[in-house]
Amino acid sequence: MEQVKVFHDRTGNTLTVWFGNPEEEYICEETGDEVVLMKDRTGRVIGFEKLNFSTSASEQLRISFETESV
Repeated sequence: MEQVKVFHDRTGNTLTVWFGNPEEEYICEETGDEVVLMKDRTGRVIGFEKLNFSTSASEQLRISFETESV
């Protein structure tokens, strides 16, 4: 079963999402939109980090996912 890992760092104001194995990270590429793409050795994107991401202290971070059948 595939896993998606989501980390919200309130101190660093980042949101990190992994949909691949974080241990396979080989290189990072900043897109210019305050998003960093994490890639494996083949160049496949396995995660991303949104910089300057913040929510109010009382607001809960809600996340939902949709998958596409292939």
